[in-house]
Parts: sequence; C-alpha cells; structure tokens
Amino acid sequence: MTGCTTTKNYQAENLPAHLQAPRNENAQTLDLTKLATATTTQDLIGGGDVIEISISAGLSSTDTATFPVRVSDNGTAILPLVGAVSLKEMDLEEAEAVISGACIEKGLYTAPHVTVTMKRPKVHKITVLGAVEEPATYELRAGQSDVLQAIVAAGGLSDDAGVFVQVRHPGYRNQTAEPQELIASLDSGSDIRQVGEETIVQPIGHQTVRIDLASAATQKPESLRLPDGGIVMVERRDPKPIHVLGLVKKPDRYEFPVAEDLRLLDAIALASGTDNPLADKVYIIRNTPDSEEPTLIQASIKKAKRNGRADLRLAPGDIVSVEQTPTTSIYEAVRLIGFGVSGRAF
Repeated sequence: MTGCTTTKNYQAENLPAHLQAPRNENAQTLDLTKLATATTTQDLIGGGDVIEISISAGLSSTDTATFPVRVSDNGTAILPLVGAVSLKEMDLEEAEAVISGACIEKGLYTAPHVTVTMKRPKVHKITVLGAVEEPATYELRAGQSDVLQAIVAAGGLSDDAGVFVQVRHPGYRNQTAEPQELIASLDSGSDIRQVGEETIVQPIGHQTVRIDLASAATQKPESLRLPDGGIVMVERRDPKPIHVLGLVKKPDRYEFPVAEDLRLLDAIALASGTDNPLADKVYIIRNTPDSEEPTLIQASIKKAKRNGRADLRLAPGDIVSVEQTPTTSIYEAVRLIGFGVSGRAF
C-alpha cells in the first residue's frame, strides 16, 4: 500500500458522496406502476382503428347498410353520404348515438338504428429484449403501447434485471457510442430539467432513450409511450465480483449480489470471518470511472460493528483487504510460540 503514492486515501465513515457506492436497487421490488401512462381503454375508439358500422332504416336486411371505416389519427371517421364524424375516444355506444344524430341531421334517416363494432383495433408491434421472462415481439393496442405494457406482455422482469431500460425508436440510430445513465425523453430537442439535484429529462441521440425504473415517477408521460416498431431492452445486471484478501479464513473472489447491497461486514462474512481475533484494520480498494488511480478507503471492523456509516457499502469490483498490524503480528507470534515445539499452549 505504501507504494501507491498517488492513491487517494479516505476514511470509510467520512467518504465523500461522489465516491460512495450507489444503492443496489432490486428491480423486482420496484413499483412499475410509475411507468403507467394515460392510455386508451380497450373499448374506446382511437386513431387507426377499423370499425364496422351498420345503419338500418327498417326491419328488412335490404334496408341495412354495413361498411368498414378506418378512423383517422385525429379520431375522425368519414362515412358514406354522412361525411366526417368525430369519434375520438368514444365508446361504441357513444359512437352509435353520434352517428345516428349525424344521419338525422343530414336528413338521410328519420329514426335509424346504428350498430358500431370494433373490427380491427390499431396495434403497435413492439420487440422486448433483455432481462424479461419471455423476450419476443408483441402486438400492443396503439392506445396502450407504453413501456409498462411491453414489460407486462413479456412476462415481467427476470431475476437478473437491472433498473435501466433502453428504448429505441424505428428508423433511427443512436448517435452516441454509449448511452449515458440519464432518465429518458423522447424529444430530441428537449432541455435538461432539474428537480433538486436530480436530472430528470435529457435526450440521448435522436430517438434512443434510457429510462431509470427507480425514478420513473418523475418522467414526462410522453417519454414512456412506444411507437410502432419500437424496441425495449431491459438491461441485465452482471456486476463484477469482489475480492476479499488478507487475514480472513477463506480469501477468494466472491460474486457480487444482483439485487441487494453488500457491505464491509458482509464481505468478511463471505470469507468465513477473520482468522485473527485482533484483526481490525481494513483497506477497500475501489476503481472509479472518473479517475485513473484507485481510491484507497481505510475502514475498521470494530467501528463497522458499532456505526452503520463505518460499515461501508461496497461497489462491484472492490478489493477488501484485512490488514496485518503490529497487534495482529504479536498475536500470531504468541500463537506460534505457544503451539510450537511442545504442541501445547503455555
């Protein structure tokens, strides 16, 4: 450790905020209802739907006119002889009343009987990939096509799911080599908005966004909607293992848990505890993306047992070294002498 002259040294209980390990969020416990947007219910008419309209003026089948109509994006339906009728977000019964009134107003019928059925609702084909139970391409009702419905359609998040979701829109490529860890916005020209110290909206490339599931409640609702051909990628969490070295019973490399925090005492427990009862001094060596040199954090096992701040939260890739000290060296010397030649303690 003495050779690392450029390594920054900190105390665990006074570690600056920017060097602290982030909380290891469990995607399985997140409230995904935060991703819900204002959607069109299944029986409401929306743009792109194909409906079938039957208008009857009498009891005979020859007096009934039946025809399909595609609703425009603004919710208008063009009916033969009747003309344009706005049916946006009406249920079928409401649409029947509106069309009946339009027929009477045009003087086409005196008391028409109108029936409206949903022939073919407009759907968006959405591909869901990554850490979901059933990755595939799904058809979602256009008025219900959002990130939440896409994840639900794919069977929900898998056990190794992270808290970030990338959404790519059709016909565009991400112009950034690596998406930044920012909360999403679909508007390529959007400004950064701040709530306190949290960045809640910032564009990435033209039409690729990254959504933080843990803070999706702060999203603008439109940033969660999915157009036809959209791709949803739920990132898998594959954290780097930690290494536990020094005065422990089982020094080794240990897998970092996917969905829970790992602290200093947890790491020592993974290594079956210390092999010297007087061991106390610990170094945590942490590499940070914004520095070429590792950060050296000094911790104390005794302090960690008494103070939660001293029981440092570890980051993936950390090296935990339980150090030799004069006290532990004396204990080991006494132990070796005591169990030396005679094989018994004095």
